[in-house]
Amino acid sequence: MLTLDKIYHAGYVLESVIRQTDLIHAPKICPEANVYLKTENLQITGSFKVRGAYYKISQLSEAEKAKGVIACSAGNHAQGVALAATKNGISSLICLPDGAPISKVEATKGYGAQVCLVPGVYDDAYRKALELRDEKGYTFIHPFDDEDVIAGQGTIGLEIIKQLREVDIVVVPVGGGGLISGVAFALKHLNPDIKVYGVQASGAPSMVQSLESDEIVCLDKVGTIADGIKVKEPGENTFALVREYVDGVVTVTDDEVSSAILTLIEQQKLIAEGAGAVSVAAVMFGKIPDIAGKNVVCLVSGGNIDVTILSRVIKRGLLKSGRSDTLTIQLEDKPGQLKGVSAILADLGGNVVSIHHERASEDSDITDCILRLVLETRNADHIRQIRQALTDAGFKIVNK
Repeated sequence: MLTLDKIYHAGYVLESVIRQTDLIHAPKICPEANVYLKTENLQITGSFKVRGAYYKISQLSEAEKAKGVIACSAGNHAQGVALAATKNGISSLICLPDGAPISKVEATKGYGAQVCLVPGVYDDAYRKALELRDEKGYTFIHPFDDEDVIAGQGTIGLEIIKQLREVDIVVVPVGGGGLISGVAFALKHLNPDIKVYGVQASGAPSMVQSLESDEIVCLDKVGTIADGIKVKEPGENTFALVREYVDGVVTVTDDEVSSAILTLIEQQKLIAEGAGAVSVAAVMFGKIPDIAGKNVVCLVSGGNIDVTILSRVIKRGLLKSGRSDTLTIQLEDKPGQLKGVSAILADLGGNVVSIHHERASEDSDITDCILRLVLETRNADHIRQIRQALTDAGFKIVNK
C-alpha cells in the first residue's frame, strides 16, 4: 500500500540522484494570487518522471533486475527509466508512440535505452510493451499506475511543503494520474487543508470524465499539443487516489496552453512542454476556484518540448494573447490606398511583419484588390483599436 513512510523512503533513495527543484515566485502569472512555480522542467532528464522511475527500479529484486526492464511512454517516463536503468546497470527497452517528439526519442536513446516506436498513441505503446514483456520476460515499469512510481512522484509534495509552509493550493498536470496521486497523497497527509487541483488538456480529459462517471472511462481518441498527458484512460490505483485526495480536475485548451508556454518564456525565462504548462494555463485563465490572495503553486512538470513544435506553439500563443493579428483588407485598386493603411498602422504602433498585395481575386470586385497583413500588436485591445480605425477610415476588413 502507498504510505507516507514510503514517500519519505523514496525521498531518501532519490536524495543523491535527483535535483530538488526550485520553487520560483511568479507574481505576474496571476496578479490576484501569489503564484509560485515548482520547476520540474529543470529536473534531470527535463521532467519529474525520473523520480518514480528511479525509485521503482531501486526496489526491484535482483531476479527482476536481471531480466532487464521494459516501459511505455509518451517520452518523459522513457527518459527516466532509461537513466535509472543505466545507473543501476540494467538493460532497458522503451516503447514509444511513433508520434513522440524526436527530441524525446533521441534523448531516450542517449540515456542508454533501446527504443521501439509503436504506431498510435501512448495506449498503443502500452499494449506493445505488455506483449514484449510476456514474450521476452522483461520486468515492466508502469509510467503511473504503480505504488512505487507514485511514491517517487510524491516526493515533490514533500519538497513543496518544505519550501513553502504556507501553501494554500497546488495545481498539478494530469495524464494517467501518477504525479497528482503522489503529490496529493503527501500533501493531504501533512496538511489536509491544502487544496490540490488537477489539470488536463480538453482534448484528452480521461480523468475528468472518469470522475464525472464515478468509474474509469477509456476515451475513443485523444488529441492535444500536451503529448505528455495525452492518455486515453487513467489507472486503477491513480483513479482511486485522485477520487479520494484531489479537490477537482479542470481542463484547458491548446490555445490556453500555448499562451502559458509563451508567458513562461517571456516572464520567467523558462521552457515548458505542453503537459508541463497546463497548470500555469489553468491559473492564468481562471480555471482554479478561490485563488484570490492565496499562495498557489503551479507544478511545471516537464520541459522536453520539440523545437519544431515550440515555434508553432509560440505563434499560437501570440495569436491567443493578442500579440499577433492577420488582416485581410479589400481595397480599391487606385494609388494611395496602401499609403492610407500604412499611415493608420504607424500612428497606432502596429508593426507589419509581412505583406501580400493581390490584384486578382475571385472573391472581390474586378476594380478591387486584396491586401493581407500580418501585424505585431500589444494585446487584444490594440487589435480592436487598429481594426476600428481602419473601418472608420472607410477600409473594408473582410476577415474577423
